[in-house]
Amino acid sequence: MSTLLLRLAAPLQSWGSDAKFERRGTERVPTKSGVIGMIAAALGRRRHESVEDLLRLRFGVRVDREGALLRDFHTARRDKLAYVTHRYYLADAVFLVGLEGSEEQLTAIDRALRQPAYPLFLGRRSCPPEGRVSLGIRSGRPLLSALQEEPPLTDRKPSQWRFVYDAEPGESRAYVQRDLPLSYDSAHRKHGFRRIAEKTMPTDTAAGERHPEQATDHDPFLGLEGD
Repeated sequence: MSTLLLRLAAPLQSWGSDAKFERRGTERVPTKSGVIGMIAAALGRRRHESVEDLLRLRFGVRVDREGALLRDFHTARRDKLAYVTHRYYLADAVFLVGLEGSEEQLTAIDRALRQPAYPLFLGRRSCPPEGRVSLGIRSGRPLLSALQEEPPLTDRKPSQWRFVYDAEPGESRAYVQRDLPLSYDSAHRKHGFRRIAEKTMPTDTAAGERHPEQATDHDPFLGLEGD
C-alpha cells in the first residue's frame, strides 16, 4: 500500500458532520465525508454516482495548525419569516491528510486533484483551498508513517503532532463519528458511522527542515501595485 498526501490550508475551512437547520457546526479536523466529496468532485463524479471505491481508502489527518473557531451569524429570510443562522468555521488551520490505498487508484486521484473537473473546496463552497492540494504519493509508505515523516507545513515545528485516523480493527480507545458518505445525492443523502482513533506522536523530521509547500507566492495585494 502507498499513501497520497494532501495539504488542506485556507483562511477558512468548515467540516460539518452534524450541520442541520440554523446551526452549521464544524469538526476540529477534516471529515472523511468532506475530503471524499472533494475528491469525487475532482474526478468529475456527479452527486448520484457511487463513491464506494473511495470509501475503501484508509483516511488520516495530521494537525499542523489547529486553527481558531470562528462563528458567523446573520439574518436569513424564508417565506417572509426572518431567522438567525449560526455557521462555524476554522480560521487559518493547516492539515496534512493521508489516503492509503493502491498506487493505481491514488495516481488517478492525484492527477484529478491537480486538474479537477469541478472546483475544490474545504467543506463548503465558500472555502476554496489555498495553494497546492496534492503533495503526491509516498510509494510503499503506510498511512501513519507517511503522515509522521512529512516535513511541517507551517513555520513553527511542534514537539509532537496530533493524528486522527481510521481505527484498525480491534484498536482500543476508538470512538465513532457519522461522517462516512454512503450517498451524496441531494434527494437521498446518507452517512454512516466509522471508527476513529487519535494519538500524539513526536515529530520525526529533521530540525529546521522546511516543506516546499509551506507557503505559496499568492499576494492578494499584488493587483494594487502601481495604483
